[in-house]
Amino acid sequence: MMDVRSQFPQLDIQVRGRPLVYLDSAATALKPQIVIDELTRYYSKDVANVHRGAHWLAENGTIQYEAARAEVATFLGAADPSEVVFTRGTTESLNLVASSLASQLSAGDEIVLTELEHHSNIVPWQLLAERVGAVIRVARITEGGVIDLKHMQSLLNSRTKVISFSVCSNVLGTTIDPRLVAAMAKPIGAIVVVDAAQAVTSGPINVVEWDVDFVAFSGHKIFAPFGIGALYGKKSRLEVLAPYQGGGSMIDQVSFQKTTWALAPQKFEAGTPNVGDALALGVALKWYGALPENERYTKAKTLADSVRAQLSVLGGFDLYGAAEGSALISFNMKGVHATDVGSILDQQGIAVRTGHHCCQPLMHKLGVPATIRASFSIYNNRDDAERLIAGLLKARELLS
Repeated sequence: MMDVRSQFPQLDIQVRGRPLVYLDSAATALKPQIVIDELTRYYSKDVANVHRGAHWLAENGTIQYEAARAEVATFLGAADPSEVVFTRGTTESLNLVASSLASQLSAGDEIVLTELEHHSNIVPWQLLAERVGAVIRVARITEGGVIDLKHMQSLLNSRTKVISFSVCSNVLGTTIDPRLVAAMAKPIGAIVVVDAAQAVTSGPINVVEWDVDFVAFSGHKIFAPFGIGALYGKKSRLEVLAPYQGGGSMIDQVSFQKTTWALAPQKFEAGTPNVGDALALGVALKWYGALPENERYTKAKTLADSVRAQLSVLGGFDLYGAAEGSALISFNMKGVHATDVGSILDQQGIAVRTGHHCCQPLMHKLGVPATIRASFSIYNNRDDAERLIAGLLKARELLS
């Protein structure tokens, strides 16, 4: 097999006169040549609208589009491709669920979130709560940065209708087994919604084994283009869920008196779909799934662990979360704002993320305005880790 790193052309560029060290994969992963080639192939030879048209290109496009859906289902371990809805990504998927559940919630019903959540898994539920008069409850996290399941359990009652949480924190890298939450939700009939945006590259996913109701993820986190992602929903949930948007393709019959809907997943895919990016997502998932497991998961985590250990020994750094075995590290340099450190790293060609990471409530919990986040992926190597440490030492020298 070709070396993984060599398959990412963007790694050949220089930033400020130095070879790029890309450590921002938790924000978005770089794209392998095979995904770029798929986009070029589709837009060069196969463009056509799907699920409509009487010509060969339309029929061929539909076959490819549905094959990509099947690829997503395989990746997620879903029982049926019809349980996969194409969306623009995790944010739209979570908004779809929250908006569509409005008819199933009443005033006084409760929605349980956690202190770990990205804004995309907070704001849609706030909008729903305001719309129907529901109440949001928040499960705490432990000192180690994982969801406190005992506290979550104490929040659950007969009014709990939804539990929505991240499997893997985009700030701390800490994870939770979704099966534990599903087991708590089942006795009270609560709907379990999973934000898997960071989880798609942290370990295997099997939605059937997880036994949750909805799972959302974004393609750009797993080597596919921007603007494409998917929502998994149990067939029984999708069948009764109201449409999120109205338009072409999602209908059965339309009259000025009444409209009836197509079956899922078409019911949730109004308008012309993002065909090219869906095909590229399918290629990305198939390519990634064919890599050895140590390439997919172990390599990046080992690199992050080595940096985490070195920062602990060096001193002068605050590390957040107990995320050993995570591919990302969230930390600060004592007495220095994260943005200043990030700027000095950038001058050395090292790309990291600084800020609140769309997790302002979590930043408040941690007692900081921002953190530095270095996130490793399958294309990173030992040299990247060493250059990060050297860059941080240079930043400390300049800023202390």
